[in-house]
Amino acid sequence: MHKVGVTGGIGSGKTLVCEVFKRLGISVYNADNEAKNILNSNAEVRKSIENYFGQDIYKNNSLNKKKLAEIIFNNNEAIQKINSIVHPVVRQNFIAWCKSHENKPYVIEEAAIIFESGVYKEFDYTINVFAPEQIRIQRVMERDKATIEDVKKRMQNQMNDDERMKLANFTIINDGTKMIIPQILEIHSKLVNQ
Repeated sequence: MHKVGVTGGIGSGKTLVCEVFKRLGISVYNADNEAKNILNSNAEVRKSIENYFGQDIYKNNSLNKKKLAEIIFNNNEAIQKINSIVHPVVRQNFIAWCKSHENKPYVIEEAAIIFESGVYKEFDYTINVFAPEQIRIQRVMERDKATIEDVKKRMQNQMNDDERMKLANFTIINDGTKMIIPQILEIHSKLVNQ
């Protein structure tokens, strides 16, 4: 079984691409969703977060995401700290998840910062989902009801598109002009036949 990472800049369409892979019968692990679950449900993670960010980082028994976002998006040290707490637990969770999907030709992990975190080295293949920055900004503003400034701040914490394309084994263009399903089917065929 091959492990495949799907990544791309915020608003590029990673989730849409992964939904198509799911329709093809491929199991998809969403690292960002799992990280959110772990932040709320894992007692050790929660304790570490409270020790670093303060008791009030949790509100009504769940993480105050807005407060955390305000802290980490303006503080590289805080981003590194949260990543150092959560990422190892997500990695362990993914490895355990893979064991229950060993009968598949490949599985996918969808994650925003596969290259930035260095976790891409754990994958057999990586797929980058690309959309031009202006399209991504518009999508995220509509999806998250965010301002252009907020979206650009979030983008600053991610690798640029050229670097992602150089590192990825495959790139899916999701700019509204090129159909994504044929691109996904071509990659799927290659991965199944590896």
